[in-house]
Amino acid sequence: MYRNFKIVPNIIFGRGSFNQLGDILKAKRPAGESTMVFVLDRVFTGTALESRLPLEKGDLLIHVNVDEEPTTNYVDELVAKVRASTSRLPDGIIGIGGGSTMDLAKAISLLLTNPGSATEYQGWDLIKYPAVYHAAVPTLAGTGAEISRTTVLTGPDKKLGINSDFTLFDQILLDPELLAGVPKEQWFYTGMDCYIHDVESLNGTFLNEFSRAYGEKSIELCRQVFLEDHPDKDDKLMMASYFGGMSIAYSQVGACHALSYGLAFVLGTHHGIGCCIAFDYLEDIYPEGVREFREMMAKHDIKLPRNITRDLDEQAMETMTSVALNLAPLWENCLGKDWQSIMTRQRVRELYNRM
Repeated sequence: MYRNFKIVPNIIFGRGSFNQLGDILKAKRPAGESTMVFVLDRVFTGTALESRLPLEKGDLLIHVNVDEEPTTNYVDELVAKVRASTSRLPDGIIGIGGGSTMDLAKAISLLLTNPGSATEYQGWDLIKYPAVYHAAVPTLAGTGAEISRTTVLTGPDKKLGINSDFTLFDQILLDPELLAGVPKEQWFYTGMDCYIHDVESLNGTFLNEFSRAYGEKSIELCRQVFLEDHPDKDDKLMMASYFGGMSIAYSQVGACHALSYGLAFVLGTHHGIGCCIAFDYLEDIYPEGVREFREMMAKHDIKLPRNITRDLDEQAMETMTSVALNLAPLWENCLGKDWQSIMTRQRVRELYNRM
């Protein structure tokens, strides 16, 4: 059976397009009383971007802390905050920020219409009811969260996304101007998430012409951004992120993402830098990709953290290994149906030991 998957139905791209957000939301506001919930990365508190939000009477602005990876507990807290702030179901949730902020906006929109805790929905197609209307405005590019059917959350027992067609945004607004001023390291690590998406998709056993078409264009744009010099690099990276997300929509990521989940669960390592740390030790699986990745690091003078697992005890190492190996679809895409005989527990431990 072929997958019948949904994509984001409404997309605006272009410099200055953020100015249209108010008009987009106006069509979703009912006559009379309305409530839109703006989920904004707290780094924008008091900034020009915050002042440009099309807030109206009855709206709620939530500043979210994404210093750490999003957790199921944090999602539950935010959902409770929204419910306590309005007597009615909001008309929309708008996530403005990087991948973590967008994932929080997705999760809030889902948990407002599905009972219980976010921990109950970590997995594939566990969501039963459509989410509240939700839109995204990325201020970073690379994660593909704007186009993904997943909201990645760390729970008490595992790091695993809420994977559902209902997770997809109803609207995304891609304005490359919003990438201006991003710190170099954050820009690089987030962009490498996209590059690694492409490498894992294009070298995976789930590859098909749909995934290949998007992946090849995305990796071409990544090479222009990270190996060349272009004045419109932000426009290119924003589209690379979109295409990279589309590439894995009909395939899957691979070994690097599986290992990064383990790092995030045990060490709290942010996704972008976690992917970079793991990818740098996967030359035996992705030789050309790792070689090119190291060229990109050299061009942008990026130095990765080393020896991050050195002080972990046996229990922490075992937990990290279990989290990684639990992501069977990622390993199957990377190594095939017989992946368990190839990527043994010992081999995963050896990889983590090297990090």
